[in-house]
Formats: sequence, C-alpha cells, structure tokens
Amino acid sequence: MGGGGGPPPAAPPPGGPPPGPLPGGPHRRPHGRRGSAGVWRKRAEIALFVTPALALLVAFVVVPVATAVQMSLYRWKGYGPMVDFVGLRNYVSVLTNEVFTDAVVHNLVIVVGSILLQLPLGLAIALLLNRKMWGQGLLRTIIFVPYVLAEVIAGVVWFQLLQPEYGVIDSMLAAVGLHGPDQGFLGTPEYALGTVLVVLTWKYLGLAVILFLAGLQGVPDELYEAAQLDGATWWQVQRRITVPLLGPTMRTWGFLSMIGSLQLFDMVWILTGGGPANATTTMATFLVNEGTKRQNFGIAGAASVVLFVIALVLALAYQRVVLRRDTQEATR
Repeated sequence: MGGGGGPPPAAPPPGGPPPGPLPGGPHRRPHGRRGSAGVWRKRAEIALFVTPALALLVAFVVVPVATAVQMSLYRWKGYGPMVDFVGLRNYVSVLTNEVFTDAVVHNLVIVVGSILLQLPLGLAIALLLNRKMWGQGLLRTIIFVPYVLAEVIAGVVWFQLLQPEYGVIDSMLAAVGLHGPDQGFLGTPEYALGTVLVVLTWKYLGLAVILFLAGLQGVPDELYEAAQLDGATWWQVQRRITVPLLGPTMRTWGFLSMIGSLQLFDMVWILTGGGPANATTTMATFLVNEGTKRQNFGIAGAASVVLFVIALVLALAYQRVVLRRDTQEATR
C-alpha cells in the first residue's frame, strides 16, 4: 500500500498542550516592553505628585526639627556661629526648670479640660441643632463664627472684655451685685488658667459642633424609626444609637483637640503672656520667652524638642489606645 508524504504527525501527549509554538509566544517581548513602560510611567506620575509634598515636608518639618536639635546642643545667643557645644546640658536645664515643668502641667490641664468641657457641650449643641427648628442655619453660623475668627482678634476682644473694673465682664457682675477679682480674672493666678480655658472653649467649641453635626448626618434614619417602633425614649436612642455611631468622629476630634492644646501659644500669649507669675505658661510660651526675650536659643531649642517628643508620644499612645479600632476597620 503506497502513499507518499512521509510519516504521519505525532499525536499530542494526553492532557498536554498541542504541539507547536505556545500561543502568544512571539508576542511576549513586545508585551513585556509595553508593561515595563506602563510601570515606569506610573512611577513617574507618583514622583511628580509626591515630590512637591515631600519638598514642603522637608522644608517646614524636617529642616526646622533638625535645626532645633542642633541648637539644643549649643549655648547660642542667636547670632554668630554655634561653637559653644554643651551636649545635653540644655535638656537638663529645661527638665529641671520649675517654670517648664509647670508649663507641662498647664498644657495637660488644658488638654483634659478642653475635652471635658467641649465634648459634652459640643455633643449637646449638635444634637439640638440636628433637629428641625426655626433659624437652624443662623444658629449653626453663630456657633461656628468664633472658630473662624483669627486667634489674635479673639484674644484682643477677650482681653478687653476681661479688664478689671471697666471691662464688660466686671460691669455685668457689678450689675447683679457681684465683684470680680481686684486684679481681674486674667491678673489673678488662681483664676487665670481657668479663665483661659473658658476662652478656649468659646473659641474652639464650633469645631466640635460642626464635626459632630457632620457625623450625625451619617446615622441612618431607619435606626431611629426602628427604635421608635420599639418604644425607646429619646435618651435611650441617643445612648444606644447616636453616641456609639458618633464614636469615630468624637475620637478624631479628641485627637485634634489634644494636639492643639499641647501646641497652644497664640491665645495664651495675647491674653496673659504666660502670667501672672507663670500661672498660664505653656511649653510654647516658655520656649518663645527663652528664645526671643532672654536670647537663650539653646534652651529654647531643647524645650522645642521636648515639646515635640511629648506631643509625638501622646499622639502615638492615643492612636494606639483610642484610635486602634478605627484604624483597623479602615484598613480592612
């Protein structure tokens, strides 16, 4: 039996691919070049958008922190080269300075007092303004206006209001038969820090209210309707539904309030300058006093580094303990 054409083609192995070149084999190299070009393009885009932010971070955070650390190791009056190296002596002077340790206590008092005052007040006002009422928009504006005022303007206004004898506050107290301190609320050590805390509450309460109002908008109405059908009272609804769902917002606001209280400077500087008798000195006013008035830039640099470390440690601890659940849920 004849037949030309050579032996028949070999059958493909069972379960294996058909003989011949793999599909798309000749095209792998061009596809790889296109993929590589796409990766480099993405990297270039990331670098383009990230570089300005990194430059600002380096210029306004990294460089100032490094400069403060360098100054803290020298005895320096602010002019000429830094040649008088003293090592850690400036840190020892700062940490053993009674004025600075009192300033740390004042900052912590302001942190705790701000949260204890602004949290319940802000939550109560937010719950009130979240209900439909006449003039709701106007009330929200009035509450938020103090926050958008510049600290200098707010400080000067309150400084005039709290002047002894002829100030508005003392005049109002005299009208109802009361009498303020002879040196005024800002001039009496026993009342000065509490008065500053009241002014800070007036100034920054609007931020808490606005944040809590924004958080209330995210609470589903179906939960309130279900609670009403179950016969829950208004207090039970707020305690069981509103406050738990506002938890992330309140914790975030608490973090912002803590950091702001630790860095507090401008309002205290305008109202009291840290006085009377260092009764309202904060860490920021201490280092500014040492640097600008006493020309002890080494001490000021050490104080700024200590302030940075305290703020960093408390911020990390807050995130670790308070914001831990929120950050874990955000990464899921």
